[in-house]
Amino acid sequence: MTASETNPAELGEPQPPRRRRGLFVAVAAVLLAAVIAGHRLIPNIGGFGSLVDSGLPFLGLGIPVLALVALLRRSRLALLTLLLPILVWTLMFGTAWLPAGAGGAVALRVASQNLRVGNPDPVATVTALAGTEPDLIGLQEVAGNIQGPAAGALRERYPYRAAESTVALWSRFPIRDDVGVDTGMGWNRALRAVVETPHGEVVVYVVHLGSARAGDTATRDHTVGMLATALRQDPAQRLIVLGDFNTASTDRAISPLTDLLADAQADAGRGLGFTWPAALPVTRPDHVLYRGLTAASAGVVRTPASDHRAVTAGFR
Repeated sequence: MTASETNPAELGEPQPPRRRRGLFVAVAAVLLAAVIAGHRLIPNIGGFGSLVDSGLPFLGLGIPVLALVALLRRSRLALLTLLLPILVWTLMFGTAWLPAGAGGAVALRVASQNLRVGNPDPVATVTALAGTEPDLIGLQEVAGNIQGPAAGALRERYPYRAAESTVALWSRFPIRDDVGVDTGMGWNRALRAVVETPHGEVVVYVVHLGSARAGDTATRDHTVGMLATALRQDPAQRLIVLGDFNTASTDRAISPLTDLLADAQADAGRGLGFTWPAALPVTRPDHVLYRGLTAASAGVVRTPASDHRAVTAGFR
């Protein structure tokens, strides 16, 4: 046997310590936990921070990958260190599957749906949504030739309607004082209406905030700020905001709104409540925010022909 064919162990050459085998995995696990826990400390340069925020739940997919590498390296150190990102991810997202909400009788049911511009079958979409039996339905992207069919399909069960450009509210209860809301887009893509429910007045906003693109969130962020200003100045004690915010639940950009209002999905839903894209949702730009009420239930509904799933909530 030549020297090149000799096993280093047979020559007594030192082997890498077992603890070093998993050092890379251990360091990666600590960094992963740090990013998940401290994601909002990442500078939001060019929208990068928002992008990390929005994809935050999926960072958990790195855990099984690192676990596999740790097993292949047979490193106890790496496996033990993986407990850190597991704990952080579980505390931040795992609790979303625990029973939530105040429960009890529901006095007011709401639903919100981005109808989708060019929807090939708006009647099917709104009919499925109405099948969840909400008292109030907020729609976004109600435009062009889908406006008439959608209105026709809802008119009988929801005789009261308020509309502003491409957003609209249908209600089983009388609506008064509906006005457009300026969110800084140059045209109103939000409305405010007072709904006279059997349990008293509730102010309802239907909104469709500015779009966000990778590297360009300025318009979306501006509309979030404008809406937050309007809500801060609104004297209504009982208030609900329905709509497509183009902002994920985990995105730091939504903080101006969630600092003012509670999130029905977080308070009374189960799971992460992803809504987009409808076929295989990976994020939640659609929300039901509120104050002055108690969320008893919240959920997500798959409706046909739209690229968004609908969001629902029940209040008492």
